[in-house]
Amino acid sequence: MVLPRKALLEGSRYPEALNPLIDAAEQALRTWEPVWSAIVAAPVREEAEQRLGELADLDLQSWGGFAGAERRRLVLQRREAVQPIDTLPAGLAGLEISGNFLFDPASIDDLQAGLQAAGLEDQERGDLWLRGDRGGQAVVTAAAAERLHEQQGLVRTVAVRFEARPLNTLQLPTRRQPRQISVVEASMRLDAVGSAGFGVSRNRMADAIRQGLVRLNWQPVSSPSKELAPGDRVQWHSRGELEIQAASPTQRGRIRIGLLRR
Repeated sequence: MVLPRKALLEGSRYPEALNPLIDAAEQALRTWEPVWSAIVAAPVREEAEQRLGELADLDLQSWGGFAGAERRRLVLQRREAVQPIDTLPAGLAGLEISGNFLFDPASIDDLQAGLQAAGLEDQERGDLWLRGDRGGQAVVTAAAAERLHEQQGLVRTVAVRFEARPLNTLQLPTRRQPRQISVVEASMRLDAVGSAGFGVSRNRMADAIRQGLVRLNWQPVSSPSKELAPGDRVQWHSRGELEIQAASPTQRGRIRIGLLRR
């Protein structure tokens, strides 16, 4: 089955990533068999869900190894022949990244660079998180976990060892239940809204923004003074997401902001 590729790609922010997902959708519709994609980033997944999810004959679901994962594989199926996603092996595994970071703390970017240097491709990597001064853990494809198992690597100056692990043995990052928050601020600045929504000091929020830990609508942002608007979404790695749902002036000239924290 040939899909209207030109229409599906029109206006896409990620056409290069969406193209192979259209190929996978066509294969699933043609063969009546489920097709798993490579691991994709959250904004690509969301765009695919929006664009491909509107196709009448196609069912699209995703899994990243645990509930709330940002980076996931998509499984595309013909709607008349849908199989439950928990019966379809997603080919994912855990990866332990062990090293002594007591005197040389690592960041997520450092771990990611170390994995890339060890040969891990972006489409093989799911979510990645730190484990204090001991290194970190990641979700990767099962093939990548097998390939890297018991290999040595380097994260900046620290020697690390990779170990494949079952997903159910990982110490997953904390995921909060979504909740509504109402705050009153003097402005819609990113650092002001973020500090209120994430429950940290404004200075700490500003530092996180400057360090590249915060994204706005999945895009990098480095300015704490960036003005937000309803509909914007603020992502802070390992701390979740804020969605600005409403903003209205108060009688005292401030702004009442409705947030959804995930």
